[in-house]
Amino acid sequence: MLDVDRRILPGFRLSLGFTLTYLGILVLVPLAACVVKAASVPVDRLWAAVWTERALAAYRLTFGASAAAAGVNVVLGVLVAWVLVRYEFPGRRLVDSLVDLPFALPTAVAGLVYSNLYVEHGWLGRFLVPLGVHGAYSRTAIVLVLVFTGFPFVVRTLEPVLAQMDPDVEEAAACLGATRWQTVARVLVPPLVPAAITGFALAFARALGEYGSVVFVSGNMPFRTEIAPVLIVARLEEFAYGEATAIAVVLLLFSLATLVAIDLLERWSKRIHA
Repeated sequence: MLDVDRRILPGFRLSLGFTLTYLGILVLVPLAACVVKAASVPVDRLWAAVWTERALAAYRLTFGASAAAAGVNVVLGVLVAWVLVRYEFPGRRLVDSLVDLPFALPTAVAGLVYSNLYVEHGWLGRFLVPLGVHGAYSRTAIVLVLVFTGFPFVVRTLEPVLAQMDPDVEEAAACLGATRWQTVARVLVPPLVPAAITGFALAFARALGEYGSVVFVSGNMPFRTEIAPVLIVARLEEFAYGEATAIAVVLLLFSLATLVAIDLLERWSKRIHA
């Protein structure tokens, strides 16, 4: 089979070599340098840097806010993808283009916009703050901007799956006596689960490393609104390069472990619903 593929697609070795070189230079070498730099720090200093109360609080906030934002994106992404795939309406192309806006807009700009909107005297903050909803310089603000940055990943992951689903199957379920909720639970949801898990993983991974937007809306208060990437930058500003690298490695390991777990869950879901 491999020989046939090589004949059909000439340049296999050159393409493979270019791919491995590209991945090695842009991905593996920086990751290896990060690990080597962290390994140069004595174990006692390494442990003291990555396992302080401040670092633990940053880890909890980073993963908690990322998971919350990814969960919100799954719910919103299913609704938006359903509307874009199943319905034709005036302005549909504009709405579809707006979904990709977080890809094109610098995240720092998004952070500035959100901070201005939700501060006490902002356009939305003047109504929300008196109600106790603080959308700036709070944990809620972090979740809001992470929802913004991860939203396109979920929508674009779900759209192809929804486009392949035949509406006749839903009509057949209705003809057989299924209620709307039964049709949703037994006909629509099962094929969407693997795609939803993939979208969740992409949005979650995107949120873990987000810095540009969060730094403007969180307030960066240690133990309260400081995320792990901000803590890394704080250590760099203190010229503690080894400690900063060590925290980055911990965040990297947690991220890889989370992505592997989600990938295994996705494969399990595909086998269950196959």
